[in-house]
Amino acid sequence: MRSALHTRTPLARPGEFRPLRIGPLAIHPPVVLAPMAGVTNPPFRTLCRRFSAERCLYVSEMITARSFADGNPKTLHLASFGREETTRSIQLYGTHPEHLGRAARILAEEWGVHHIDINLGCPVRKVTAQGGGAAIPARPRLMARLVRAVVQNAGAVPVTVKFRKGVDDGLPTFRDAGRIAQEEGCAAVALHARTAAQLYSGEADWQAVAELKQLVTRIPVLGNGDIFEAHDALQRMRESGCDGVVVGRGCLGRPWLFRDLVDVFDGREPQAPPRLGEIVAVILEHAQLLAEFFGERAALLQMRRHACWYTKCFPGSARLHPALQQVSTMDELRGVLGRLDPALPFPPEALRVKRGKASGTQKVTLPHGYLEDRDEDLPTSEDPNEVDGALSGG
Repeated sequence: MRSALHTRTPLARPGEFRPLRIGPLAIHPPVVLAPMAGVTNPPFRTLCRRFSAERCLYVSEMITARSFADGNPKTLHLASFGREETTRSIQLYGTHPEHLGRAARILAEEWGVHHIDINLGCPVRKVTAQGGGAAIPARPRLMARLVRAVVQNAGAVPVTVKFRKGVDDGLPTFRDAGRIAQEEGCAAVALHARTAAQLYSGEADWQAVAELKQLVTRIPVLGNGDIFEAHDALQRMRESGCDGVVVGRGCLGRPWLFRDLVDVFDGREPQAPPRLGEIVAVILEHAQLLAEFFGERAALLQMRRHACWYTKCFPGSARLHPALQQVSTMDELRGVLGRLDPALPFPPEALRVKRGKASGTQKVTLPHGYLEDRDEDLPTSEDPNEVDGALSGG
């Protein structure tokens, strides 16, 4: 199935897109799974990897550096990798150079990770209010200290940075962020082409990605935002000249999007989307993987929203969503899903329907006086032990 939006988007030509180089890693197609808290855990990454024949790069959900370095059991579990993950990629969050540095050293020397990403883009209030996430690039010298701490302690492990366009339209920060990341030795940068004030509303500004690509010339530049179909990636890379794409909300309830991305970058039309019966099988596999990782009760709490994302737009599915929001056992999940018609084809409108965080904008909350001295390089506070609940790493 190919939506009308992309009826004229040509498939990739042989040699048109080069592998994405992040240090010693060569990633082709040049596609990265965005870190999403509560989503991109080992079970979900396993599904995405299987659909893509283990190609692309799959980044963990956001891990708090201080909690990880201090050995918090919950954080260590979230930071773990599945047996099948031959390339271990993790995203760190922190506001203090010491904590980020300690975490990077442990990951590089003891955990054997292959890639570390730094979260400088999370727009969630409880993150920016502590001077973290999307607030950090507003203080360029502080950002430089944080990035330097990770790069120096990561050794040979490549470090990347993911950030947004800025705090809001009046305070763009992506140009400084890209320059600093390059100067401090990062292996690549990724821009979510929205401001923190936009959250996930409106359209991503891929012209900003094109501008960043012109400014940052020594390392790869990746673009993030509104990759809902495989052809979106081709179109956005051609328009912006960027070196790769980061896929976030487009794969929620659709882990086979990575199979489609492999197809179009290999010059093939994507396979037909699965029918509802096939999707039910994926839902149950996802739930089983989550149950093995978190335990059945915690897994089914997570699967409530996943199941709604998987079945969105199918005829009759909306009537079952209240029941899906109450399942607490695998048997209950099977019972509710058993009421669906397995023969139903994938609805075309579901290709581009937004899943995850609701649209809307916000006034970004920053620490008191944060913008009065943007040259300050000291953290505003100690890192919290837990930061969760954000759907995206930025």
